[in-house]
Amino acid sequence: MLILVNQVLLQIMTIKYLLDSNFKPTSYEKGDVIYEPGAQPRAVYFIKSGKVRMVTVNDDGKEFIQGIFKTNEYFGEPALLLNKPYLAYTIATQDSEIIAVKGDDFLKMLKDHPDFSMKLIQTLSHRLFYKSMMLEELANEHAEHRIRTLVAYLFKDVEHGQELKITRQQLADMSGLRVETVIRIIKKLSDQKELKLIRGKIIKI
Repeated sequence: MLILVNQVLLQIMTIKYLLDSNFKPTSYEKGDVIYEPGAQPRAVYFIKSGKVRMVTVNDDGKEFIQGIFKTNEYFGEPALLLNKPYLAYTIATQDSEIIAVKGDDFLKMLKDHPDFSMKLIQTLSHRLFYKSMMLEELANEHAEHRIRTLVAYLFKDVEHGQELKITRQQLADMSGLRVETVIRIIKKLSDQKELKLIRGKIIKI
């Protein structure tokens, strides 16, 4: 719990540092694309307010969610550090204010602020773990097992009695399942007392 609190405080301090250093946020409306596949990385994006989803799209136009980023979080750093084109779309899920930190400035932050460098390593490790977990789960034919594992993973950042702020559609996009299947499984997990449903909201117990 203490580690999580320290991470959140560091995220808030990072945004404050950027604002105090005269980095200006850009406003994005819901549905706006921040960057798309094939674009060359120019910056790392810090969310002052709002929410952004990272998605890939198959040939049928179906989105597969690679990540969801919230206020005080950041995205786009792997492509920048590797100097490789982006592989996914990033789309504002709601009206957002985002600070773009150009490559040279971001590298200077890593050099001048060891705490932030360590947080970056932890963030990248966290995302790699998630990718590895989802690859393993997608190979599992049992839909219920996929959703149970995904929900348990997402619950790690949620306090007991608090809402998991993920929609059924987002769970479907993250697991590769139909939304109707996700709805049925979530109801079953609620009946089995593995989570609670209150007015449609998924609550950690």
